[in-house]
Amino acid sequence: MGKKLNALFGRSSKAAKLSMLTNLAISRIDTFKNLHCVRCSQAESDVIQLLQLGHRERALLRVEHVIKEQTTLDAFVLMENYCYLLRERSEIVKTSRESCPDELKEAISSLIYAASRCGEFPEMQEIRGLFKSEYGQEFVTSAVELRNNSGVCPKMVARLSTRQASMEIKENLLNQIAKHNGIALQLEQDISIEEKCEVEELQTQVSNKSATLEAQNVEAISPETQRGNDDYDDDSEEDDLFDDARSEYEETTPEIEK
Repeated sequence: MGKKLNALFGRSSKAAKLSMLTNLAISRIDTFKNLHCVRCSQAESDVIQLLQLGHRERALLRVEHVIKEQTTLDAFVLMENYCYLLRERSEIVKTSRESCPDELKEAISSLIYAASRCGEFPEMQEIRGLFKSEYGQEFVTSAVELRNNSGVCPKMVARLSTRQASMEIKENLLNQIAKHNGIALQLEQDISIEEKCEVEELQTQVSNKSATLEAQNVEAISPETQRGNDDYDDDSEEDDLFDDARSEYEETTPEIEK
């Protein structure tokens, strides 16, 4: 009798659980978005201040953090949109049997991929687990490893990539920020050995500070306390980033085990 009831109500309960998880994920994403928006604004303010003081090379270093925070923010916007889509169409998941519906494949696969890169996001891990039980381990593995026809959105891969921005992208953004704030950039000149050492030291300090802030912010938005624009886009590099992400997966261990 118990098995019959499980068969009768099982799919309805999964649809209800998916709706609940997407609501929780959207709430957490809102917190993450606010966090990275503040970081991005602060990094851009630092760039402006450095440019005003004539420290172009240091500003170029800080631009990397503007790009990192903006791309991370863009990734959360994509996740949020996919969560809204799944919440609105949870009934399609309820009626689908064994195979993922085509109209939701991109959203589901992209969220599974994102979950493998966001270990501090428990709701996303639960969403991934839900689809694993629904469509099987092979479907999840295909998304995580970016296999052919996995359905993962290239923009999601690009936004979650650990690949550093090219010098051209950093230079272009630096020029945009300078122009927007009425700052005339000085012609690039060779810098002295002392200045190079100062830049390297600053880069190390910034990296250490960022790591510390990341640890503090992950703790601040832990499940116990939280549960219950493309201005800097470079779409031309998305295919390369997609391939790089595949190689990165093969060479290193992901944050979350397959």
